[in-house]
Formats: sequence, C-alpha cells, structure tokens
Amino acid sequence: MDLFSIVIIVAGLCLFEVISSIDNAIINAEVLSTMQAKARRWFLLWGLIIAVFLIRGLLPWLIVWLATPSLGPIQALTATFSSDSRVLEAVEKSSPMLLIGGGVFLIFLFFHWLFLESKNFGLRGEKFFYKNGV
Repeated sequence: MDLFSIVIIVAGLCLFEVISSIDNAIINAEVLSTMQAKARRWFLLWGLIIAVFLIRGLLPWLIVWLATPSLGPIQALTATFSSDSRVLEAVEKSSPMLLIGGGVFLIFLFFHWLFLESKNFGLRGEKFFYKNGV
C-alpha cells in the first residue's frame, strides 16, 4: 500500500468520525435539554464511557474475534496492530461475513427511515411513496 492510499484512507476515516461525532452531539444536546441536571451528568458520563470504550473499542475487537474463530482473543486484538500475513489472511477470509452484516444493518436502518419515521416532503412523489409504503 502506498503512502497516498494510506493518507486518503486515514483522511476519510477522520472525516467520517467528525461527521458522526457532530451528529451524535446534536442528538445528545436535544435529549439533554429535557433532562434534569443530575440525569444530564449521568447521561454524559456513562454515555461517553459506553460510546468511546465499548462501542468504538471493544465491539470491533469482538466482531473480528467472532468472525475469525481461528484467531484467539489476544490474536484478534493484536491483529489491529500487526502486519502478520496469517492474521491478514484470516480477516480477509471472514470479510464477506463482516460486509454482509454491515450491509444488512444499513438496509434495516434505511427501511426504518423510509417507512417508520415522519417526513418533511420536498420532492414530487414523496407523499405517494410514503402513503403506499406504510
């Protein structure tokens, strides 16, 4: 992998993380505005711990470990920081399952937005699809 590819990948991941964080901050601010001070502190403390450490830290490790059972838990953790060809091969073999899982999640998320959330219509034909989709 050349340096240009590495820079593009890192920049894309940084951009995605910034956009996701801003979206998350907006949602959190809306939720926090309806809470009392004690509940706000609890939400911010435990929400931060759960979001940063569990979801962004342990969940990817758990997914890689479960998707590649040939790797042990320690090898799955060190696979992130390693360039071992055996680890790379094991993760590449399990990539179809990982991609299918991510794709199914995104499809369900899209269907939830399409059929269950209330809409503000801006384009011609949106009301028709909304009325007939529910």
